[in-house]
Amino acid sequence: MNDFTRVMIIEDDLKIAELHRRYLEQIGGFEVVGIATSKLEAEMQLEVLEPDLVMLDVYLPDGTGIEILGHIRSLNQECDVILITAARDVETLQHAMRGGVIDYLLKPVMFPRLEAALKKYQKRTEQLHHADDLNQSLVDEMMQQNNSAESNSEVRLPKGIDGVTLEKIRGLFKQDSRFTADEAGDSIGASRTTARRYLEFLVGTGELEADVSYGSVGRPERCYRRHC
Repeated sequence: MNDFTRVMIIEDDLKIAELHRRYLEQIGGFEVVGIATSKLEAEMQLEVLEPDLVMLDVYLPDGTGIEILGHIRSLNQECDVILITAARDVETLQHAMRGGVIDYLLKPVMFPRLEAALKKYQKRTEQLHHADDLNQSLVDEMMQQNNSAESNSEVRLPKGIDGVTLEKIRGLFKQDSRFTADEAGDSIGASRTTARRYLEFLVGTGELEADVSYGSVGRPERCYRRHC
């Protein structure tokens, strides 16, 4: 018997997919059997690999994770799905819940929150595997949402990153905007150094991306925008 949970990661950004793979290795008990960066790749791999668990992004270059979720259910595959996405609209959450996802994680995902979701999944799977029959207390435990784990994890930001300031920086990119560190700092009333720290943090989590632009005097500057 294979004691590892076979996981497929569907994520358009290969760097983020690799980060998730390393998280899974660190937690233990999981084996990544496939990584797909598009809807087409995902649907082909799903039918062949038949994973136990799918870590699914919503925004893909040729479709959406919600469409893939529907595809999984149409195949009657026995796999669970954790949605990991920057989508913050209620409609996406409703579609995800109707599709039977076991958790919904908002980007940027902090490792403690992802670890809590995966540990909860492991515990649930182990309990069901060893259950001879059901009683109401076990059913209630399986169905209960782990609200405390979710709320506790959201405050676990790295040292030097404050939640209030982070939300101010995020707010700058609600529209399709581009900012340098100087411009972002001016917009939220912070120094260039502070703004750059938060911007680079969001680049590291995959929420933003950066490229180099040249000012009027030819000095290169990093310019930040929301990750597509």
